[in-house]
Amino acid sequence: MSSVSIRKSTHLSLGPMGHKTSAPFELVFSDVWGPAPKLSLDGFHYFVNFTDAHTKFILFYPLVIKSDVFNVFHQFQVFVE
Repeated sequence: MSSVSIRKSTHLSLGPMGHKTSAPFELVFSDVWGPAPKLSLDGFHYFVNFTDAHTKFILFYPLVIKSDVFNVFHQFQVFVE
């Protein structure tokens, strides 16, 4: 499967939704992007990220095909638990 990249965003705005969290991974936002206009060097067409609302950490997963999102979500869930 694909590798994961972890980043912390200092400029991330999760908007005026008013969600307050007291612990990491209490609230997670996700976004799937693609297909990319050009294939990455490793052959990825799509990307999914999971952003923790409490810490602003972003876990970024490259995907070969969009249907890999379900499997990547399970990897993310195991990582969090």
